Amino acid sequence: MQSLLELRHLKTILAIQDSGSLTRAAERLHLTQSALSHQVRLLEDHYGLPLFARKSTPLKLTAAGEKLALLAQTVLPTIASTERDIARLREGQAGQLRIAVECHTCFDWLMPAMDQFRQHWPEVELDIVSGFHADPVQLLFEDRADLAIVSEVEPHAGLSHLPLFSYDMVALLASDHALANKPYLDAEDFANETLITYPVPDEMLDLLRKVLKPAGINPKRRPTELTVAMLQLVASRRGIAALPRWSVQHYLERGYVVAKPITQQGLTSELYAAMPIERSHSVYLADFVEIMRSVSVQTLPGVSLL
Repeated sequence: MQSLLELRHLKTILAIQDSGSLTRAAERLHLTQSALSHQVRLLEDHYGLPLFARKSTPLKLTAAGEKLALLAQTVLPTIASTERDIARLREGQAGQLRIAVECHTCFDWLMPAMDQFRQHWPEVELDIVSGFHADPVQLLFEDRADLAIVSEVEPHAGLSHLPLFSYDMVALLASDHALANKPYLDAEDFANETLITYPVPDEMLDLLRKVLKPAGINPKRRPTELTVAMLQLVASRRGIAALPRWSVQHYLERGYVVAKPITQQGLTSELYAAMPIERSHSVYLADFVEIMRSVSVQTLPGVSLL
């Protein structure tokens, strides 16, 4: 039997296995769902067997699909490792990667990605630029950082932006709050509340920028720098907050506070990796971006790849 397998087919099988959904697998691979379905049908026609049980939710691979998934799990990491080795021969093993972060809640999800990156590139000096930065992109221009994690794409001739992921923002309330029984919060629900936020400009807060200000609502503020302090204030009925679901999942599971969707459609925010164009060709920097994407979608609730 002559094989028609290509790397893209193996990546498709793994994406379906990991996500349990054709839609999410297509999003992860930056394909349309029809293009991904076409790949699957091509393989099924070639082998004469189904690769996954179409009536299962989430999707489950058949025995034939499992065989291909096992092959992908063996082959793809080997190829990636070999390409990193070749890149080291071309570019050298050493270097530095200084990361600037604009959001307080990035650090938790960055740690696993940084740990995995160090296994791939042990000679690259990896560091988070100390302190909170309202404008991390400026650090790129000042050569104080090599990569900035930002919530918006601001076009600039000297910068390249790569998508990381989108995530659910939720409103956080005390369990006995009067709004806790609502299925979701509208903009008007914030009007008479104190909004507990990080000490950042309004334009950096998606709740204000995307929901409240368009509705003409400007609630009182109470700033605090620490997430745990914010949750303590919420639990004490001092106000309500809005944070990524993944950043507070542990507290939600313990019943410390309750989470509600923001608007009936929900509120989605995004993160991007910004870097100088001349650095965007660095193999280890590109590898770090891919690691951030893969680690986040595997470990963070309410996260989807952009």
